[in-house]
Amino acid sequence: MLNLLRKDFIASKSTLGLSFVFLAVFCVAFMPKELSMHLAGIYTAFGTLSIVTTIDIKNHNHHFLVTLPISRKHIVRAKYVTAIICILFAVLASYAVHSLVKLAAPTFIKPDYSIIDILVPVGIMLVLASIYLPLFYTLSKKGTGIINGVFLIILIALAQLQLFL
Repeated sequence: MLNLLRKDFIASKSTLGLSFVFLAVFCVAFMPKELSMHLAGIYTAFGTLSIVTTIDIKNHNHHFLVTLPISRKHIVRAKYVTAIICILFAVLASYAVHSLVKLAAPTFIKPDYSIIDILVPVGIMLVLASIYLPLFYTLSKKGTGIINGVFLIILIALAQLQLFL
């Protein structure tokens, strides 16, 4: 399973800069909002997860992996571990950016974040990933655009819901 994780991270190394762009754009876009750390973490995590899974389709890795003498259980488990690592990276990076903003600009009023504020976006993304990954691999290449579009609408609705809270 460790080699499957290495494969995911080697394949996603070329688009790692795009994850940092996601983080920067979403942190700037949501910074004035109260739940900005949550939204920036969730959007960055989903963008990174979407890129990692799309790379598998683009490189036809899913066709290659099923021919190897490893079980599908290990392939799925490795993808979920990759998703969890992407989620933790995005949420912790969002927390770090918001903490730096709070230190650099004390006049910019931001709430104090606790451990529960870090666990909420991680939990939301784990639920989204547990729905997204099975759908992604069930519908594969033909349904990728539809799945990403539906989840983008869900994430936009999540951001709009924040306006009412």
